[in-house]
Order: sequence, then C-alpha cells, then structure tokens
Amino acid sequence: MIVVTGATGNVGRSLVQTLAAGGAQVTATSRAVSAVDTPHGVRHRQADLTDPESLRPVFDGAEALFLQNGGPSAHLLSPRDILDVAKAAGIERVVLLSSQGVATRPESASHGGVARAIEDAVRQSGLDWTILRPGGFNSNTYAWAESVRTRRAIAAPFADIGLPTIDPDDIAEVAAAALREDRHAGQTYELTGPALTTPRRQAEAIGDALGEPVHFIEQTRDEARAQMLQFLPEPVADTTLDILGEPTPAEQRISPDVERVLHRPPGTFADWARSHVAAFR
Repeated sequence: MIVVTGATGNVGRSLVQTLAAGGAQVTATSRAVSAVDTPHGVRHRQADLTDPESLRPVFDGAEALFLQNGGPSAHLLSPRDILDVAKAAGIERVVLLSSQGVATRPESASHGGVARAIEDAVRQSGLDWTILRPGGFNSNTYAWAESVRTRRAIAAPFADIGLPTIDPDDIAEVAAAALREDRHAGQTYELTGPALTTPRRQAEAIGDALGEPVHFIEQTRDEARAQMLQFLPEPVADTTLDILGEPTPAEQRISPDVERVLHRPPGTFADWARSHVAAFR
C-alpha cells in the first residue's frame, strides 16, 4: 500500500492516478478528499498533516508514503511527528515533495528554511527517502484561467524573464518511480521543464491551444504583489516575486533529472497548455 498525501493537489491527484493505473494499492488522503477525487479502487481517507495523530489509521498497512510538504502551510507541520507515526505503522519508504528554493533561496524563511527543516527530518527519519525539488509548476497559470475565459487577457509581471516550469504530471511520474523502485533511495532530484518559458510566451501558448489570441498585459511588481497578497503570506509573495523577476542562474538551469528517471524528456509548457485547455475556454 502506498499513501499519497495532498491527494487533491496538482501533483497528488496525478500521482494517485499514475499509481492506480500501474496496479498499485493506493490510499489517497487530504483534508477533504472524497470518492469523487479518486479512481475506482483507490481507498480515500480524510486526514490533516498538521495533526499527525489523524494519520495513524491512514498509514495502517502501508509500506510507502508520498509526503507533500504543506505548501503555504508548511510552517504548521511537525515533520518528525508525522514520520514517527509513519514508522510506527510500518512504512519503510518516504518520497518528499520539497522545493527548489531549499537550494536556491536558503535565506528565505518560506522557501528555504521551513522546507529545509522538513527535508532534514526526512533524511534523519531512518526510512529510505527520496527528495523531489521542483521549480515552478505549469499549473500555476491556472491563476489566469478566469481572465482568459472572460476577457481573453492575461496580466502578469516580468513578461520576458524565463523559468523552466514543469508539468505536475512529470513530477508525479518521477514520484511514482521513486515510490516503487529501490534505485532512487537516498537521491535528491531537481525537477524542471525542458526549456525557459516567459509569461509572455505562456500566454501565447494558451492562445495557440485555444485557437484565439490572448492579450498580454505586463504588471508592475507592486501590482502583482498586491494581487498575490490576497492569497499568499507576505514572505511567500515577496520571495516568489524575487524568483520571477530576478531568478538566479540555478533557478534558470535546465535539470536533466526528469529524463534520467523517466528515460524521456519532460513535457513543454505548450504540451501542458494543449492538454489543459479546457480550463481556459
């Protein structure tokens, strides 16, 4: 049995589907997971990562765990307690969804410090471990979906600064391999897409997928920050804008790790846009 936390998220949902399609027994868990969120035959259990005791019945009978790092709520987690519950249940392997920012923004409390502490807990857990450090997700552009649907327009800052964003489905496939194959134990993988993609080019790719032009409006940093603060804590918004506007060479590096694990290159943003165009119609 493999337990997938964050099972209703962009990576977790895809991972559950990938594992189930490969014949694995899977338990999908999140705070509000239900039968409609999971494929036929997948067990679903509601639990909260901020309450490790709620995970005991979820982990019962499992051998492997996909641990989502909590995202904006990561600072609320007690990773050592989660991993102690996992070990007590008999889990032997953990794959952690971490963040590229652990390496590229170590001075950032949100992107570096908290995520680093979770990684350290995983490495010191006594379990076989694999750590995944993705950069930006292609699915972050879902934030543009409403404006594309209603106005065929996208507003974003830093129009011509590129980052190698990644398809969450590729992250999920790497996670599935790490959960099932011994050769990934003790590895830390940096996961990126195959090329730098700018916000302006992303807007063009969405327009191409729709078969209609999408107007791009470049925001100032202050305009983008005001918008982000509606749903992100201030430190997270500020570090995110630093990455988008002044990426380090490491944040613009194209990593070979997806291809090393999957024996194929990661998908492009244009591929992702075509596959998910329904969200923008």
